[in-house]
Amino acid sequence: MKLLTPTIEILSIAIAIAAIGAGTTYFYFSKKLKGCLDPENFKDFKLVKRIQLSHNVAKFQFALPTPTSVLGLPIGQHMSCRGKDSVGEEVIKPYTPTTLDSDVGYFELVIKMYPQGRMSHHFREMRVGDYLSVKGPKGRFQYQPGQVRALGMLAGGSGITPMFQVTRAILETPNDNTNVHLIYANVTFEDILVKDELDTLATGYPDRFKVYYVLNQPPEVWNGGIGFISKEMIQTHCPAPAPDIQILRCGPPPMNKAMATHIDDLGYTKEMQFQF
Repeated sequence: MKLLTPTIEILSIAIAIAAIGAGTTYFYFSKKLKGCLDPENFKDFKLVKRIQLSHNVAKFQFALPTPTSVLGLPIGQHMSCRGKDSVGEEVIKPYTPTTLDSDVGYFELVIKMYPQGRMSHHFREMRVGDYLSVKGPKGRFQYQPGQVRALGMLAGGSGITPMFQVTRAILETPNDNTNVHLIYANVTFEDILVKDELDTLATGYPDRFKVYYVLNQPPEVWNGGIGFISKEMIQTHCPAPAPDIQILRCGPPPMNKAMATHIDDLGYTKEMQFQF
């Protein structure tokens, strides 16, 4: 049998590796397209990890069917979660995971549990091994890499979750050069959700992601904003009105209403605005 020359052997190995890589890529994206969510029916996912982040905030990690499964949730959209309130009545509420489809095998929810919240009660009672019923995806937001030059984000409280997901997707997507400017408002410092993750992104992408925190009750030493998000803060920390920018907002209803007035007054057209 005639031996292959070293050059031909190397070329053959390279072709084989490329074929394996292509197969792996196809497998991943074909799985990604399928996803695990069902828009018509609730599906159950097992809680495998619960991390208490503060007295009323916890991170819940749910397993997908296989280690290579993806949730299949489009960027910036949400899903409906079903549970039981304190008197045993069914309650359904929308939530946005903090994970992306690049986080295979699981998804995570960061939940702030309010004393009187009906769905908060369900999450407060959840323990590892319990199941959460989920249906989706849902939502009107659609994002394509590079569709705008810059995004301005106005978030309050748990309204940070879709903003965080969109920000992560933009910064971690090759060739997406969109700049992101986030103003995130809370009552106290302890109320700031995913702060470590946001600060890590700001440090890792200093030219593309800026975050400005606003607190109604700041600590004694504080270099962020104080009070509520104002028109002046939006002018300073968000991109100016232009056809190639967009302003996103997500927070409690009173905040959304106030922010809508601010950005209207500043000259952002309806086409430049989106409310989650």
